[in-house]
Amino acid sequence: MATTSSTSYFERIHDFVAENKKAVVIGTAAAALAVGGVIYYASTSSGPGGDLEKGKARDKKKSSKKRKTVNDADGPLLEEIKPKVADEEDALSVEEIAGMSAEERTKLAGTLKTRGNTLYQNRKFQQAVDMYTRAIQVATKSEPVYYSNRAACYMNMTPPQYELAVQDCDEALRADASYIKALNRRANALEALSRNEEALRDFTAATILDKFQNESAAQAVERVLKKIATEKAAVILTTREPRLPSFTFVSAYFAAFRVRPLPALPENPSTGDNTLILALQALEAADYAHAVSLVNEALEQGISWEIGEAEALNLRGTFKFLMGDVSGAKDELYESVKICPSLTQSWVKIASVHMEQGEGTKAFECFEEAIKHNPQDPDIYYHRGQVLFITNEFKEAADNYTKSSELDDTFVFSHIQLAVALYKMGELARSMATFRRTMTNFPQRSEPQNYYGELLLDQQRFMDAVDKFDRAVELERAKPPPMNVLPLVNKGLAIYQWKQDITAAEQCCDEALRIDPECEPAVATLAQLSLQQGKIDRAVEMFKRQAELARSEPELVNALTYQYASTSQLEFTRNYPEMAEQLAQIARSMAM
Repeated sequence: MATTSSTSYFERIHDFVAENKKAVVIGTAAAALAVGGVIYYASTSSGPGGDLEKGKARDKKKSSKKRKTVNDADGPLLEEIKPKVADEEDALSVEEIAGMSAEERTKLAGTLKTRGNTLYQNRKFQQAVDMYTRAIQVATKSEPVYYSNRAACYMNMTPPQYELAVQDCDEALRADASYIKALNRRANALEALSRNEEALRDFTAATILDKFQNESAAQAVERVLKKIATEKAAVILTTREPRLPSFTFVSAYFAAFRVRPLPALPENPSTGDNTLILALQALEAADYAHAVSLVNEALEQGISWEIGEAEALNLRGTFKFLMGDVSGAKDELYESVKICPSLTQSWVKIASVHMEQGEGTKAFECFEEAIKHNPQDPDIYYHRGQVLFITNEFKEAADNYTKSSELDDTFVFSHIQLAVALYKMGELARSMATFRRTMTNFPQRSEPQNYYGELLLDQQRFMDAVDKFDRAVELERAKPPPMNVLPLVNKGLAIYQWKQDITAAEQCCDEALRIDPECEPAVATLAQLSLQQGKIDRAVEMFKRQAELARSEPELVNALTYQYASTSQLEFTRNYPEMAEQLAQIARSMAM
């Protein structure tokens, strides 16, 4: 399992967002509150129909008119006969209504609304609609509560009339754009119509207008965000062309495997055999795009010896895995070990594929198979340690890293990961001692400096962490290009956490992107820093870019979740510009 510095970085980005969530809630106008990779909201929602609005202060008094009975002079002749729902005045003509005073019309409209409420409570939705419709006709002005209540009736009919509910909520919100109940009601209707982006817009507006007071609506927002992100991701994944992730990601993946000698060519190599060697040489030179095309070409040309064919399938399967074709990668890698069962690297990579698919038991079976064929291969124990590490079995992971180092102590990552596992186990002194020893033994490698800086950052030893990140950057710059830019991004994050210096943090990330324009951690950090400042426009652009760079479906869904959550808040600030100052006040109170 090729867990890399990139992986640990994203874990720390998650922690960074969680630790700074109060500051992320709202920036200059409005921003996003990120919790666990999902934008967190709180709003009000009372189900598809919801409770009826009783009316504003002027509508709170209930009608004192009693239902007529057989004992009343003007009552029905028989008790069994249902009373008329409304009196004659309910069916007044347009001319008669026009002849009434404003006070009379307002009183009558309120009476009709109250009757509508009673009918609604008795689940007589069509009759309630009639009452609200008459109230709307009689009222002297557009009363949002009448439209909102009628919308509730439409939503509870069998079958529900969601389109009519949306139309009524539109009318209610034209009269009162801050009417939270109408926003929630329209959001539910829009969601039922699969108009999810519009539903998210309304849930978000209701959330902010309600000042984040109702936790229950967080579920509604997360539900709609999940629908949007999942549906969009499915379309993107089926339509976009396969491509390699960033150089930073790919190089980190391959760096997690020890360098092996090129396979020996047969006595009379074929054209495909020679092309395979060119592909493996391109891989050694970190020319990944060229390596992809060459290995495809080699397999098309035909490879004449079994070990060579197994190596070619291993390499092509690896590239498919990196490009997100997990199923295709599994097929290629299994075919590789079918041809050459002793090719342990293919077994290790199959384990990675199983872990990607959540099949942990099968992953460990692959490791056992690899050990059976070559128990002295140190890569097996390193990658098994990685799987144990990500499943929080740190003691067992440390044992595997130790075994890997005993078999080959020249592989820097076995030492680094052992130090990290010890740190996770709470053995701080041993962890730091292991790091210091590793930095001494590998003085020209940037990775120990970078990882050590991450642990120092976790301890909030900011100055020491920045010093280690600077040293890692210095070592990377001394190497032939392209450089690993993760230490630059880490430095930016450390500076922000230390000094709250967003400008300096952004400069580090911008420099990283100039060197590697597809560095996902730099894009993710810039997006979060933009949210911190209330620069939602830029955050949306960064999240779009993050979605473009996402390799796997979970990464894509996460990026799209942020993108659409931020977009909905951006739309809120445009629709409710007067709320900017109130949002700022909420942000200040939450930061205290």
